[in-house]
Amino acid sequence: MPAAAADARRAPALPVAVAELAPDLRVQGGGELRFLGLPVYDSYYWAGARGHSTADPFALDLHYRRALNGERIAERSIHEIERAGGAGVAELARWGAAMKAIFPDVGKGDRLTGVNLPGRGVRFFHNGKPIGEIAEPTFARAFFGIWLDPGTSQPELRRRLLGERPIP
Repeated sequence: MPAAAADARRAPALPVAVAELAPDLRVQGGGELRFLGLPVYDSYYWAGARGHSTADPFALDLHYRRALNGERIAERSIHEIERAGGAGVAELARWGAAMKAIFPDVGKGDRLTGVNLPGRGVRFFHNGKPIGEIAEPTFARAFFGIWLDPGTSQPELRRRLLGERPIP
């Protein structure tokens, strides 16, 4: 799943509810996720400063370019967390069930945004409307690690999200 650049300079503004929850965030970078050559989503990382720490508020904003089933999004998320060794069996089962209950089916043009709430967990938004929260800091670390941990399966996308790679 090679990642290509998305133009972070053209990142759509964060939804009002997200900006109110985590003020003073600025887009740090962006990238595109492709699978088998097909675009899946454009992603943008919003933070108060360069770098990444779950001790700080930030948002990961995904703009879907194709329809995906919410349950499949949750399953893929659990697969990536498990691949990274980010949780035990009980946590994976609990988090998988929680994400399946929260994540909606998405269509082309839909937006899912996750906001890191330091010391608390993650609040999720669909097209700017709150859809749920997983109030576990260990979940936040594991979930955002899918994209932002140095051991991610998508290192080029990580570099682009963190603004470490220039936009071509």
